[in-house]
Amino acid sequence: MIKSLVNFAILYDTFLILIALLLSSIIGWEREKRHKPAGLRTHVLVCISACALVIITKNHIPNDYARIIQGIITGVGFIGAGSIIAQRKQVVGITTAASILFVAVLGIVIGLGEILLATFLTILSFLILRYLRLLEKRISKE
Repeated sequence: MIKSLVNFAILYDTFLILIALLLSSIIGWEREKRHKPAGLRTHVLVCISACALVIITKNHIPNDYARIIQGIITGVGFIGAGSIIAQRKQVVGITTAASILFVAVLGIVIGLGEILLATFLTILSFLILRYLRLLEKRISKE
């Protein structure tokens, strides 16, 4: 009985990691398609890393979520800062930095088992990255 519970837990954790891979791939693919500094691999690695850290915390240090989440966000801040570049009189890469932060949060949400919320957030984020740009261009023309 205990062995089957352990096997289920391992399968569930693996399932969560695969969901993190799938959902972050959607965001990473969008960034990759636009030839941004951080693309598919970066987004997937950030998301599954955050997810794995939350799963490990959940399984081994269940009362320490806040510290792990703070550490994830701090570490991702450094990655995001590296994607922001000043070019001439403008700064580029801020949206990519925000998308990296997003997939880290996505990994946290998935690691906590909130798959429906994670799916909704991914769809929302993809729509923002893909279509809000068109609205921005229309507004700037006016």
